[in-house]
Amino acid sequence: MTDLQTLSPPRARFDAIAARAFDIKRMPADFIDNPFPYYHALREHDPVHRMPDGAYFLTRYADCEAVYKDTRRFSSDKKIEFRPKFGDGPLFEHHTTSLVFNDPPLHTHVRRAIQGALSPRAIAEMEGGLVALVDQLIAQMAAKGDVDLIEDFASAIPVEIIGNLLDVPRPERGPLRGWSLAILGALEPVLTAEQLQRGNAAVRDFLAYLKGLVGDRRRQPGDPDKDVLTRLIVGEHEGRKLSETELLQNCIFILNAGHETTTNLIGNALYTLAQWPDERARLLADPSGMKTAIEEVLRFESSNQLGNRIVTEDTALGGVAMPRGTLITLCIGAANRDPAQFPDPDRFDVARNPNRHLAFASGIHVCAGMNLARLEGRIAIERFLARFPGYELSGEPARSPRARFRGFLALPARLG
Repeated sequence: MTDLQTLSPPRARFDAIAARAFDIKRMPADFIDNPFPYYHALREHDPVHRMPDGAYFLTRYADCEAVYKDTRRFSSDKKIEFRPKFGDGPLFEHHTTSLVFNDPPLHTHVRRAIQGALSPRAIAEMEGGLVALVDQLIAQMAAKGDVDLIEDFASAIPVEIIGNLLDVPRPERGPLRGWSLAILGALEPVLTAEQLQRGNAAVRDFLAYLKGLVGDRRRQPGDPDKDVLTRLIVGEHEGRKLSETELLQNCIFILNAGHETTTNLIGNALYTLAQWPDERARLLADPSGMKTAIEEVLRFESSNQLGNRIVTEDTALGGVAMPRGTLITLCIGAANRDPAQFPDPDRFDVARNPNRHLAFASGIHVCAGMNLARLEGRIAIERFLARFPGYELSGEPARSPRARFRGFLALPARLG
């Protein structure tokens, strides 16, 4: 991406005008493919950007980190924001009940239950099964030669891992990816009537399935040290168990969050390594740098690009006054390429260190499953590169047409 300082004055003025006119609800035609020039212009010219609907769009690392860490002034509760968007339908109930869109005490209760089953010991015990799964997928791809790295690899891994965490019977996992895409797709800044209908239907179908699964688990509890669903059923926080609605909706959240972001991490890693062959060569020469490389993928192509908060009291941010009730969009993708935090931020560097990116958010809402996602990403890319060091992209990648989640729907490749 070209630095604005190298541009001629007319182009620099154009970027300043474009930054001040930016509206996430009216994205430019080329935004999904490459949003980073827009993020750069916003950081340079209007980093606390007021959009036409009165919401603010933040692109500086320091501002985003400050909002994440100040839960008193900046709330994750989405009831006010989502009511006009979803009405009273299933999507509203789901997204206003799930862990990520709530403040304590519900957030604390659910998070503790999930983290208990994602302890370092529990994650370490998953590694053997994860290696076996990845090797199986690699063997299947090797027999094909020409593959889709999303369908044949990236999306298959987290569905299995999260399905195992909730002990979803393997023959019943088929609909999970479709439900996830429909429900999370409804979080886009603007919804069509078709997207709204599809998202509501996915929540209804998901709930119907989960009621049976929860009923079975109540009758035959699993190991609470490994089975997240059992922990959510039996767990208490300050003497209170989750209601049935809270339980079911957070099961949907766990499956969705664990699936979507990790699929994107693996797909983005394979795409980016193909675009940066010198960095791929560095990694092949020294596979011990895989953990650092995964962190760089998370920064460079953040699976989750946007977050949201609402102001709880009159305040100021970046020198801009914001009254109570102001809506804020935190642009993770822009913060993770802020030159004030990351030297040469538009360079993909598999050895970058330090790398305090915000791909997993920060503060009390830092992703509960981040270490599991890191493990999945590391094992997947490590073993894929060992087997297919010379893989090449073939055909046209199909990028997911969403602003919030950055990834691919299809990534054709030739394995060699």
